[in-house]
Amino acid sequence: MPRPARPAGHGRVGVVLVSHSHEVADAVRALALAVAESDDPAPVVATGGSIADGLGTSAVLVATAARRVDQGHGVVVLCDLEGAVETVLALLTDADEHGLPFPVRFADAPFVEGSVAAVATATAGGDLAAVLDAAEETGRRTKR
Repeated sequence: MPRPARPAGHGRVGVVLVSHSHEVADAVRALALAVAESDDPAPVVATGGSIADGLGTSAVLVATAARRVDQGHGVVVLCDLEGAVETVLALLTDADEHGLPFPVRFADAPFVEGSVAAVATATAGGDLAAVLDAAEETGRRTKR
């Protein structure tokens, strides 16, 4: 059963999913939203590939995605591979230059599990620290 919708006008933490492949990022987004089971999910954008439509990551695309999901409560970014992590960390180092005035945090978490946890927590109304912690907690758990 879907969780109840939040009252109108209540912003949430946004989530950006960064993969070297836009198709992978989209699939993880779809999974995370399905698990969140909400008619009113937190804002989530998948970005991946390069501007030239190849595999890779782009700081410009990540910054654009972060601005799209920002509702004034911060943004958590999750990445698939080391190259994406490097792109995001470089972007965050120069956040002002990229037009990221709101709090943006990198989640050091497994991409799929962390994304599901972040989206579920953000959808439930968790604050920036709670969403970040939910994502990162997935990296501290074993699968047994």
